[in-house]
Amino acid sequence: MSDSDVTGGVAAQELRSFIERIERLEQEKKDIADQIKEVMAEAKGRGYDTKVMRKIVSLRKRDQDDIAEEEAILDMYKSALGMS
Repeated sequence: MSDSDVTGGVAAQELRSFIERIERLEQEKKDIADQIKEVMAEAKGRGYDTKVMRKIVSLRKRDQDDIAEEEAILDMYKSALGMS
């Protein structure tokens, strides 16, 4: 039976192709994550707070209205707890 045979309704070669593509993308994702870690380590070495930097990156991805709404709710909850 060859790789291109259909077994149990699955085309083996097509399935293998999908799996291999996913594996390559997973490797690329790991490589990018490693590069991000290197940049963060460099920033930390120069005295930047990487926790805050990660928060800024996260905020820049979001819609400004969502951020404002979340901050308003956070302020309200902090006020209710006497934290403001």
